[in-house]
Amino acid sequence: MGAKQGDRLYAQLSYEQVVRQYAQSVSSVCMIRLQNWADAEDCFQNTFIKLFRKSPDFKDQNHLRAWLLRVAINECKNYIRDNRRHLSLDTALELPAPCAEDDADLSWALMKLAPDYRDVVYLYYVEQMKVREIADILGKNQNTVKTLLSRGREKLRQIYGGDGR
Repeated sequence: MGAKQGDRLYAQLSYEQVVRQYAQSVSSVCMIRLQNWADAEDCFQNTFIKLFRKSPDFKDQNHLRAWLLRVAINECKNYIRDNRRHLSLDTALELPAPCAEDDADLSWALMKLAPDYRDVVYLYYVEQMKVREIADILGKNQNTVKTLLSRGREKLRQIYGGDGR
């Protein structure tokens, strides 16, 4: 009669296609947020398990992507709250600067930002999302996202030594 769970489509993609297409984005969000591969892997898996179990309907692939990123961020927040084993900001500030071949990679700098700035800057620059989309994913007002983005940029300038000092 109906299709079995494994045949379910998510915005015209099979479950396997969704995992392949969005694995990098979800794992990056988790890693940037948790700064620990094992913890990030747990949240990554929980995100895709929720997709499989809940099987929500999506308007399109943008809606699917936004849902996955929101779930991943929430999984990370819950993990931090429940485990209290995340990297402290003081520890993050001691991370080494990137070597020359990693100059284009902002990961190390993002880890030095507070989580609210980190999420907004990551979603805007790495995931190339619009302010409206970020606001929807994070459940924040668009003006709040713009403010966080502006302050996050300023903090990145300071991290990179571009603060004029």
